[in-house]
Amino acid sequence: MPKMKTHRGAAKRLKVTGSGKVKRKKAYTSHILTKKSAKRKRNLRQSTLVSNGDYKRIKTLIPYL
Repeated sequence: MPKMKTHRGAAKRLKVTGSGKVKRKKAYTSHILTKKSAKRKRNLRQSTLVSNGDYKRIKTLIPYL
């Protein structure tokens, strides 16, 4: 059985915390920022954890986390 390949796009966007959880950036920060409030943009800067529903799919994209 050959080694599984890592999805490079996913590997560049996701990081693993010390406890093994997967960290990601939030969406909606690239353009059309004038109509978004300062509070909303400030909260979008913070990273968040991947939800449990998406975790299984991410394990297939990045098998060697």
